[in-house]
Amino acid sequence: MNFVRLLHLIAKSFSKEQNLMNAPANLKYMKSDEWFDQETGAIGISDFAQSELSDIVFVEILVDEGDNIDVGKPIASVESVKASAEIYAPAAGTVTAVNRALSDKPETLNSDPYGEGWMIKLAGGTAAEGMDAAAYEKYCEERTH
Repeated sequence: MNFVRLLHLIAKSFSKEQNLMNAPANLKYMKSDEWFDQETGAIGISDFAQSELSDIVFVEILVDEGDNIDVGKPIASVESVKASAEIYAPAAGTVTAVNRALSDKPETLNSDPYGEGWMIKLAGGTAAEGMDAAAYEKYCEERTH
């Protein structure tokens, strides 16, 4: 019985560790855990951020289509069962799309942070100094130990 419990704990730990390291290589990452896709202009929160927040229950997008935003401007507010967080723009540009579906299904940030969980899209997006996936993974790993 103890052996089965030990295997379960190891599997759970391995799964959690794998979850923390989900960082697609095509994105730029900020130390505040936002990501920016230079090809599509999409912005969202990282898998690490959603796992730290836990179950996300509320999302409010603070910008609208047509807004010009600067790096560091608050773009969204997210609340979970554990905490609330402001999400900041990792790039400057003009907002071309807002993912309004997140208001109705905030849990999308937990289940698909790099796909359907995008928050806004920018045209002419100029990224702040960010990290590539390898550097971001290392940064996340340092924060968990």
